[in-house]
Amino acid sequence: MTIIKPLALLCALSLLAGCASFSEDGGFDAVQQDAERQLDKQVLWARDDAGRSQIEARVGELLAEPLNLDAAVQLALLNNRGLQAAFDELGIGEAERVQAGRLPNPGFSYGRLEKGREVEYERGLHLNLARLIALPMTSRLEGRRFEQLQRRTSLAVVELASETRKAWYQAVAAEEGLVYARQVLEAAEAGAELARRLAAVGNFSKLQQAEQQGFYAEAGIAVLRAEQARVASRERLTRLLGLWGEQIAYRLPERLPPLPDAADELPEVERLAMSQRQDIQAMRLDVERLAQNLGLTRTTRFVNVLELGVVNNRSNEEPTQRGYEISVELPLFDWSGAKVARAEAQYRQALNQAAETAINARSQVREAYQVYRNAFELARHYRVEVLPLRQRMAEENLLRYNGMFISTFELLADARRQVQAVDGYLQAQRDFWLARADLDMALLGTPNPSLAAAPVTSAEPAAGGH
Repeated sequence: MTIIKPLALLCALSLLAGCASFSEDGGFDAVQQDAERQLDKQVLWARDDAGRSQIEARVGELLAEPLNLDAAVQLALLNNRGLQAAFDELGIGEAERVQAGRLPNPGFSYGRLEKGREVEYERGLHLNLARLIALPMTSRLEGRRFEQLQRRTSLAVVELASETRKAWYQAVAAEEGLVYARQVLEAAEAGAELARRLAAVGNFSKLQQAEQQGFYAEAGIAVLRAEQARVASRERLTRLLGLWGEQIAYRLPERLPPLPDAADELPEVERLAMSQRQDIQAMRLDVERLAQNLGLTRTTRFVNVLELGVVNNRSNEEPTQRGYEISVELPLFDWSGAKVARAEAQYRQALNQAAETAINARSQVREAYQVYRNAFELARHYRVEVLPLRQRMAEENLLRYNGMFISTFELLADARRQVQAVDGYLQAQRDFWLARADLDMALLGTPNPSLAAAPVTSAEPAAGGH
């Protein structure tokens, strides 16, 4: 038999090698579209100096003005280096996808044998047919794994946006809380100074003076704690924004956004979460990929090594020998039962993990929605009941002070209680916005620690090992 047909086959297969190629966007377009659809924000992947310059220019524009909530989220999505590292993971994943779609390299062998005066030359060209037969299915498996990676990257974008929102709320609330703590300190300082003067002329007892000094000392401690909270919350926000050097002098608004008139009504919050959570969709893809992998493993369980070779033997005394050879591994000792059992166990594991993810998602979104509603009711109670009541009490005490029915110290104590009520409303307002951010994240997907820690299973049914 001539070697024309095998060589023609090899040439035809070599033409197909270019089918698996890199995309222009590296799989980033899907992530970018998800960010625009879910967050209405822009994300950029700095793959070269031009992309980095574009990001730096946009960062400079955002830092030129006080960072409101939308600007902070946009800045984090552009400038956070951890997110850029997640984008680079797309490049790694695409390289693996392309590699899975490439034809296996042929092997070449050469030998020189001598028998007396006879010299024989052996040349061979070999191709792994088992890998070639499994190539379409392995390409699909890697494609699904790359889709799963894209969804995990989209989830990382959403998570960063959520964490930035929460850090922004905490930083602005800490700034505002420090202002109120200093107001309390000023009132306490005035009361302590007045008590000192009255005690000096004998119009105030030592116990009353000590009480005012105690108020002043406690107010000083509250200011120190407020300053510490301000530093911690601002530095957390700075890390998420990816800022350093002169950039850390960014400005924040003086106040949190006002409380809405009513909380959102979400009667079908579980169904909404099931339809759009990224982690659930990623789990579904993983189950589908493992189901295909199981089918591939069963199909190729007896074909671990299948090679086609072209043979060309030439001797100085005999005519040239031409032909082909096929080598097949005989399943005498290893019938690949362990490999199939492993694939079946991985598939069952994925089903159970998918069910656990769905159950946890329903619980998480129910809890997040209830916390959101409770936080709104608490902040609303402060706004509607507590603050107006404190305001009326302050007005009445001021009238009583003008009529000389209460002392200066009683008026100062009432002022401190009023400021403390405002501070309580501020904390309730902050907790409401944090609960809102947690609810938004629960609706879009919370990363599953067990899924994130588990390695993605690679399909290698045609490998030479057992």
